[in-house]
This record gives sequence, structure tokens and C-alpha cells, in this order.
Amino acid sequence: MSNNKDRAIVVKRAAPKKAGHHGGAWKLAYADFMTAMMAFFLLMWLLSSASTVQLRGIADYFNQPLKITLWGGDRSAEDSSILKGGGRDISSQDQGVTRRSDGATERSERDQSKHNDDDATKQLEGSLERKEQVRLHDLQVKLMAAIEANPVLRQFKQQIRIDSTLQGLRIEIVDSQKRPMFATARDVVEPYMHDILQAIGMTLNDVPNRIVVQGHTDAVPYAGGEKGYSNWELSADRANASRRELIAGGMDESKVLRVLGLASTQNLNKADPLDPENRRISIIVLNKKSEDALMHDDSTTTTLSDDAAGSGKSLPGLTPDAVPVKAAPAPVAIAPKVAKSVVPAVTVAPAMGTTAAPEAQ
Repeated sequence: MSNNKDRAIVVKRAAPKKAGHHGGAWKLAYADFMTAMMAFFLLMWLLSSASTVQLRGIADYFNQPLKITLWGGDRSAEDSSILKGGGRDISSQDQGVTRRSDGATERSERDQSKHNDDDATKQLEGSLERKEQVRLHDLQVKLMAAIEANPVLRQFKQQIRIDSTLQGLRIEIVDSQKRPMFATARDVVEPYMHDILQAIGMTLNDVPNRIVVQGHTDAVPYAGGEKGYSNWELSADRANASRRELIAGGMDESKVLRVLGLASTQNLNKADPLDPENRRISIIVLNKKSEDALMHDDSTTTTLSDDAAGSGKSLPGLTPDAVPVKAAPAPVAIAPKVAKSVVPAVTVAPAMGTTAAPEAQ
């Protein structure tokens, strides 16, 4: 018993089994993938920035047989590279030259010069447009100040509208049922309209811009319809009467570029074509762009010279066969008169195309 009591008790416990290592192979694969993607994007970026000549040179380089690339040949480039490529130098038309060609340099300089000229032209045009906008704005302020300063015009300021449009500064004098600007169905200017137009005409000389005068009517038709005197003639006559009043107020007559009668085609109140508000006079102070466009339309007309028909030359765009030619009438033979005699004479009609005798004319 004592022997068993003194014996050491040994307890053997198994160590916990460690889990197997998952490995890091996926990390290496992911790193290789990211490296390959970075190289791919760098390649795409380089190719996108290369010119057509450079891309062709690269293609020629890789299209050469391995034998020519390693040991040279007729198509190998003569340069200082360790491996002689097959294509010509990508930056030159000549082999062995590693600088940009003179032609490419000159072309680049011309393109850059043209680009600089275009930028300078755009900046100049923008500066002129800004100056013109300031000038038209000052004109608007002067007109409004003149209306406020004149006691006669101040009471009619509700009928005067001044606003900016794409064509320039538009000044509209609107009719009303209580204060008509013209006599009914006539182009006779009412007295207060004299004062408004003459005050505006004096102020328009402060700017070099030219103007367009437009006449508008409502849609009330004449009894005779459109065949006789209609709203078209009335609107044109009223616009021309307004032009005369502007000149009488001191405006230079050369400032007028157009006088138009538009009848009721551009109503202010589109819901009611019969509204008296549609009867108005529009004075448009043109900006430079609109004025040039109108002048260009005038200069593109084509005229025919007086001797175009008799010069023997065909008109542009027409072939000689396409020009109608009036056929000449066929010659008519006239039988000569035969004098009366005792012996009957036999008369023979001349052939077609012969000339008649003097006695027969």
C-alpha cells in the first residue's frame, strides 16, 4: 500500500490540435492581378497619347521577323539600340533619326498660331459686344430719364416699353383704347405721338447703331378684305409716318435700315388678336451682329446684266441646251404679181425659202 501511495501520478493531456494554415497563395495572385491591371492601364494611357505615325511605327516594330530583329536586315532601323527594330523611327520619316521631323514641327507651329489668332479674334469680338451692351444700356437709361423729365411724356410712360432682345434694344409705343396713336384706320399721327417720337429721335443720335421701324395692327379686317387696302398697307404707312417723325425730331435719316409693316402677325396679346394693345410701333436699335446680318442679306442678291440675253453666253448653272430658244418662223413664199396681158402667162410659185422680188414687197 505504501508503494502505491508514494508513486507519482502522471497525467497526460493531449495538446489541442492546431488548425491547418489556410495559405497566402491568394494574396500573391491578387498582387499579380493588380500589377497586371496597372501595367494594362499604363499601356492604354501611352497608346491613347501616341499619334498615328507613332502607332504605325510601333506596329512595324513588332511585325518584324525575329531573325531580322536580332541580326538585322534590309528593314532594320540603323540606330544605337541594342536590339535593332524592324520599323522606321516613329518620330521621323527617315530611318535612324530620333527627333521630330521639320514638317511636323512646322505644322504644329502653324496650328498653334492659328489657334492663338482664333482666341485673339474671339476675345476682340467679346470685348466689342460688351462695349455695345453697355452703350445700349446707357441709351435705355437716357430714354427713361427723358420720359421722366418731360411732363408731357411722363403721362404716357405706361404706353412706352423699353427692353433688350437678341437683336438689340427694342422701344415699343403701344396703342390703347383711350389714347390711340393714330387716327382710326389711317396713318395720321396724333399730337401726343409727335412728342414721343421726336423725343426718341433726338436721343437715338447718341449711339451709332442703326434702327428698324416696325408697324403693327390688330386683326380687325377692312370691309373690302385683303384684296384692297388692308392692315398690311396700314401698318407699313404708320411705320413710315413714325420714321418721318423721328427724323423731324433730329434723328439722322441714314440711321434707318428698315421700315416694315407686319400687320397682325406679331401680336402682343396672342389670346386676343383684336386687343388694342396689339396696335403699336416698334423701334429696334440693332446691335452689330444683327446689323451685319441684315446688310449681308442685302449684299447677296444676284442681278442680270442688260446684255445677258444678247451676249451669247449662257447663265451660270445653265447649259446651252437648257436655255429655251424660240424657233424661227418658217419662210413664207410670196407669189409675184403678174401683169395683165393679152397672152395668158403661166405663173410658177417660187420654192420655199426664196426671197421675194422687190415688186412683191
